Amino acid sequence: MTYGIGILISERIALAAVSGNAIHGVLRLHPEDDSISDSLRGSPAETIIQSLAKHVRQLGLTEPPSHIGLGMPGIIRNGIVEDSPNLVQFKGLNMQELVSAALAPIFGRVPVSIFNDADVMAAGIAAMHGHLDRLVRVWTLGTGIGYGRYPFRDGVWEAGHSVVTLDPKENYCGCGGLGHLEGVMGHRSMRLRFMDLEPDEVFAQAAAGEARCVDFVKLWHRALAAGTATSIHLDGPGKFFITGSNSRFLNLTLLKEYLHTMVKLSPLQGYQVEVVSGGEEVATIGAAVNASQAAAGTNGST
Repeated sequence: MTYGIGILISERIALAAVSGNAIHGVLRLHPEDDSISDSLRGSPAETIIQSLAKHVRQLGLTEPPSHIGLGMPGIIRNGIVEDSPNLVQFKGLNMQELVSAALAPIFGRVPVSIFNDADVMAAGIAAMHGHLDRLVRVWTLGTGIGYGRYPFRDGVWEAGHSVVTLDPKENYCGCGGLGHLEGVMGHRSMRLRFMDLEPDEVFAQAAAGEARCVDFVKLWHRALAAGTATSIHLDGPGKFFITGSNSRFLNLTLLKEYLHTMVKLSPLQGYQVEVVSGGEEVATIGAAVNASQAAAGTNGST
């Protein structure tokens, strides 16, 4: 059986063997407790990589994989983490070489590819929805705002930091930039904006008609529409999937109304937006899918 390994390093480590665009065996998680979040934030990079190797060994695979893909947050090019605000300990590291060296005692030298975590989510969703033959873009709404693209193409793709407002008071983005999409929609940003309310309470009070919350919910949807419209104008129409823990707040009808006001050119009208489930299983599949294509030379990864 030809198979690969998909790995996700985000709030915790997730990994699995992947064959035929599906997990083969079990999805290993560390830590296993879902209530423990951001467990990797303070850990040294070397410790995380050693833990990753230990859990790969515990998969109990008897044959080496043909490819290994790893997704993690940050700007990642040529296997190097150029920046990663959520996992700052990885900044500047050649993850491709470090992971390859850590897994070599288990499998020998196997092609390893490193991707942004939003890109592997896009690949996983494309695989699970039968869209590997077309352009797919994914917004992941959570602590921050992730933007993934399939097929993988070399680039920065930090569309969560798209500028969606010129208001100088919009300074809630974790990167420090003004007017960013993440500064409006990110969970952390919403908590900073509403010091007296949790995001769930903001949307609940908006539904009850509280004026301040109603105005924000409109801004939240306009911001996502603006980011999506920018992508359409740069990369053309196509399918947009929306996932992540905060996709539960999304009113698709309202989002489409705002999009309609922002995208007017007739060749760009063929876009679609759909909310889907994502999660670590999908992302690990996507990491292996992108790595398989990289090993075959059919995408722009290294």
